[in-house]
Amino acid sequence: MTSLAALKSVAASVSERDMANAIRALAMDSVQKANSGHPGMPMGMADVATVLFSRFINIDPTAPDWPDRDRFVLSAGHGSMLQYALHYLLGYEDMPIEELQRFRQLGSRTAGHPEHGHALGIETTTGPLGQGISTAVGMALAERMLAARHGADLVDHYTYAIAGDGCLQEGISHEAIDLAGHLKLSRLIVLWDDNAISIDGPTSLSTSMDQPARFKAAGWLVQLVDGHDMEAVAAAIEAARQADRPSLIACRTVIGKGAPNLGGSEKTHGAPLGDAEIAATRQNIGWAYAPFKVPDDILSAWREIAGRGQAARRAWEQRLAASPQRKAFERAIGGKLPDAVFEALGAFRKEHVEKATKVATRKASEMALAAINGATELTVGGSADLTHSNLTITKDMDRIVPGGYAGRYVHYGIREHGMAAAMNGIALHGGFIPYGGTFLCFADYARGAMRLSALMSQRVVYVMTHDSIGLGEDGPTHQPIEHLAMLRATPNLNVFRPADIIETAECWELALKSERRPSVLVLSRQNLPMLRQAHSDENRSSRGAYVLREPSAHRAVTLIATGSEVEIAVAAAERLEREHGIAAAVVSMPSWELFEEQDADYRKSVLGSAPRVAVEAAARLGWDRWIGDTGAFVGMTGFGASAPAPDLYKHFDITPEAVATAAMKLII
Repeated sequence: MTSLAALKSVAASVSERDMANAIRALAMDSVQKANSGHPGMPMGMADVATVLFSRFINIDPTAPDWPDRDRFVLSAGHGSMLQYALHYLLGYEDMPIEELQRFRQLGSRTAGHPEHGHALGIETTTGPLGQGISTAVGMALAERMLAARHGADLVDHYTYAIAGDGCLQEGISHEAIDLAGHLKLSRLIVLWDDNAISIDGPTSLSTSMDQPARFKAAGWLVQLVDGHDMEAVAAAIEAARQADRPSLIACRTVIGKGAPNLGGSEKTHGAPLGDAEIAATRQNIGWAYAPFKVPDDILSAWREIAGRGQAARRAWEQRLAASPQRKAFERAIGGKLPDAVFEALGAFRKEHVEKATKVATRKASEMALAAINGATELTVGGSADLTHSNLTITKDMDRIVPGGYAGRYVHYGIREHGMAAAMNGIALHGGFIPYGGTFLCFADYARGAMRLSALMSQRVVYVMTHDSIGLGEDGPTHQPIEHLAMLRATPNLNVFRPADIIETAECWELALKSERRPSVLVLSRQNLPMLRQAHSDENRSSRGAYVLREPSAHRAVTLIATGSEVEIAVAAAERLEREHGIAAAVVSMPSWELFEEQDADYRKSVLGSAPRVAVEAAARLGWDRWIGDTGAFVGMTGFGASAPAPDLYKHFDITPEAVATAAMKLII
């Protein structure tokens, strides 16, 4: 391995301008070879990125998951070649030059937009504009919270994000910058690629927003610099690092910088420059090298940065080894919950089976959370200004406040989308398991970030209460109908709709154990009876569905339900047997996803061969998978209405009588 001293000697004569031009050349060559991509942003921000990485950022490509590394988020993810070029130049082992030559091709590490887990060192998946800067807020919050718990010797890093005009136009950015400014997240530094160009042309076509004024109003330090003046950029970053609040550095840049004919034009945004313009650019920037060729001295200058990061990482490891906080810190970063959490949940289930506790599942969730939060400090809660409706706070949970980060409860404000993105950032950062609440209907507002939770395989728990027409008088604007179908259609997402307090505790356990999958807990506003007949150490919800009530005679019909409608199915089964002598089984199906994962024999044993009726106060979409072509569905066919919950269930004919009638039509 080449020594750091040797690298410094080789790289001494290399200017940062040369280093930036390496990024420009690699970006335009990769996009040209792929005949697809976005060269303009990497070329325009090459100078800013070079200053950031050469003078400030602490990362070690040989240990990309080093806990105290600085986080770098490319929020303008369409400019992914900026990140891939950096990774090649810095020496990430999975990013040889051949990967840049396979940009945007099937099976390559160099996907069209940066994808967390797909290549080393990519902190978060970006591409949907606004998600990166919003996720970075969560990372910066997690850094402050972890530092408050374990001290600056172990946690002392920055979160840097490069954002574009599109990121700042997306509505989620307002939620994110407002939250970050309020919480005074001083370790968050956003470098805005202020090139005044969007896909359609100049940004003046669609916006007159004074972005610096917006950030100032949210409590940020704002600096305006020429993004091609490297000393000005460096001075601004240094000032931002000393600030007591988050920072925006507005870097005025030229999109496609270096291209003599297309620079400054929207034509460089999302298309190859073409052979002629690339040749002219090479001449214009003095880059007399073949495509994908970076001279040894320039490459050595970049690798020197990696050497600096390696030295910083080793010094940190020595501090960790000597720290009395070592074991606690490693447990937090490892993210493994202690057995005490699951022992507490087991005792909780046994207690409430014996008590036959009747509560709304949102209340059951609060009660289960009290057991969870009492057994671990890894969980960090929050709500989108619905704390006492979602019931997401428990006893002795101190709140996060501006400048005070020792607590474990976040008031995200009325910012569902920003909350979901921030929770992604907290989970990605490490050290915590985030959960946050809102009404199920407002999963619409959080949807973009929830999808990324699933895409990135992050353990984020969404506590979605007021799950049906059962919320009552607030009416159809607040009553979710199509939301369960939408969530269930999302790959790698657990959707749990528990029927009672026991299933709620079981679903919480499953959500916490799902380390590579986010979960949605769908919870009722109205009280629900405890439906289990006896305690079992087995987590029956873990198989997705199970037979809650098996008739003594051979079953003539199977009633399948979730959540608050399981109670209705049980009453219908009792009515069928009592009044008509019909043997009806009741299946509770808290999780379609987990049931789908069971083997065929188990699924057959639960569903049986008799005709099936599904009951759910939501849209039918998807239920035919379980009830078959000849099954019946009792549920919603349109939007809800404003009235007390019992009146709504009668009005929409989701009743034991309706279920029994549907069953009899199938078997008589």
